[in-house]
Amino acid sequence: MDILYFAWVRERIGVPRERIESSAVTVAGLVEELRTREDRYAAAFADLSALRVALDQELSDFDAPLDGVREVAFFPPMTGG
Repeated sequence: MDILYFAWVRERIGVPRERIESSAVTVAGLVEELRTREDRYAAAFADLSALRVALDQELSDFDAPLDGVREVAFFPPMTGG
């Protein structure tokens, strides 16, 4: 699946996107897999309350299933204006 990172998440990880193979069943499981990759991932995903996630371009939750998902995007909360 494709993983996209935006704003400070991208800055901490160092890449805007990557394609990965994952055995995770939920977004939370994917985050745990990513956290164990390197310190930069652990830093980016240290506080999930500071992150939002979209699955195939629709806002979702961290307990959402990944079955059939092609794209996961992580980004900080958006502010209105």
